[in-house]
Amino acid sequence: MSDAVLELKSVTKSYNHGTPTQIDVLRGVDLTLKPGEMVALVAPSGAGKSTLLHIAGLLDAPDAGSVQVAGQEARGKGDGRRTALRRQDVGFVYQFHHLLPEFTALENIVLPQLANGIAQASAEARAQELLEMVGLSDRAKHRPAALSGGEQQRVAFCRALANAPRVLLADEPTGNLDPGTSDQVFAALMDLVSGTGLSALVATHNHELAARMDRRVKLENGVLVDF
Repeated sequence: MSDAVLELKSVTKSYNHGTPTQIDVLRGVDLTLKPGEMVALVAPSGAGKSTLLHIAGLLDAPDAGSVQVAGQEARGKGDGRRTALRRQDVGFVYQFHHLLPEFTALENIVLPQLANGIAQASAEARAQELLEMVGLSDRAKHRPAALSGGEQQRVAFCRALANAPRVLLADEPTGNLDPGTSDQVFAALMDLVSGTGLSALVATHNHELAARMDRRVKLENGVLVDF
């Protein structure tokens, strides 16, 4: 039995976009993400990175192929089971932080835990622990508008890890940041990955950041290749 936390086998995805012409975005993607591994996903815009991440995170279904998260096959599962599996084992971070503006940093991290049935006190303790890991314990009571871009994205990382997922999927998480801030935020992400033991698949255009991860894969002509 595989020990992979995320495994894609022969995954395909095509779109028609309302025309007779079919666009084959993924042409048989194979990917294995092992516990504690941080993998860079590199590809130009339009190559299908977001499609791949959405399928890996159970937000979209492949046309064919297998998607296993934490050893459980997701393909063929109903919406309810897929949602439960995603909520339990997958965390997402996007290029824009998408924090709720009316809530504090701490509350933004507490809310997904409450939705997952965690008690308020435990959720707040977990949120404070995560904020400390990224150096933001003194910003816990600040709302997003009072935080810098780098601070907002670090809170977004914490929110994605609030329910202790097995795998983190990040889509250009430093894409909106200047180089200095990007480096700081990425360092915080690496600390979170090593500190919590989860695995991460990080889509990025930044080859310097990609080189700091355990492994790099490139989406090329609809398939993944190591480089």
